[in-house]
Amino acid sequence: MAEAKVESLTDNEWSGGAFPYAVGHRKLGMWLFIMSDSLTFCALLIGYSFARASSENWPTPFPFYPSIVFSSVMTLVLLSSSLTMVFAVSASSRGRKSAARKWIFATMFFGAAFIVLHLIEWGHLMDEGLYINGLPDEWAERWPGSTSLFGSAFFGITGLHMFHVFTGLCYLGVIAARIKKFTHEDVETSGLYWHFVDLVWMFVFPLIYLMSVDFTPH
Repeated sequence: MAEAKVESLTDNEWSGGAFPYAVGHRKLGMWLFIMSDSLTFCALLIGYSFARASSENWPTPFPFYPSIVFSSVMTLVLLSSSLTMVFAVSASSRGRKSAARKWIFATMFFGAAFIVLHLIEWGHLMDEGLYINGLPDEWAERWPGSTSLFGSAFFGITGLHMFHVFTGLCYLGVIAARIKKFTHEDVETSGLYWHFVDLVWMFVFPLIYLMSVDFTPH
């Protein structure tokens, strides 16, 4: 009797036909990628926090209007994309792949809008004189002793996140174009990636923007 159970376990669980941890291979791979990529963003944000805490005069250059209002709109757009992605996965789970494709396209629209808004923001900051290796003259006068680390950290962290959003748009585009050939797990896996990108922004936004609000009157 015991030998029969051992043979049954060997045939069913260890012959290669079963999914480890009861999770599909693609979804498991995505979870592993998310965990490793989380460490990258954690290291960057911790390094940013250390640089900020160790600086005697770290710039806080963003006025509530228009900088914080504009970045809040960007955040709302990205959160809207997360909501449409939930609708896409829900439609896919019910076998409504045409509806899922429409919701994925909506997600891509909000993601593209986020990138466009981000690039507009970058353009305004560069016009003011903020670059990876330098600060605007006005900032240097208001916060003497501050280094160019602010520009490096700002463009590095937000640029890496924007690259992830762009990669997600390409990923979702492939899923939407061939959704008839993909399974629900494929749609769900793409949703995991997109929600991860949104979640990362919810750490970047308060740390980079909200903690750098300029409260001094002009």
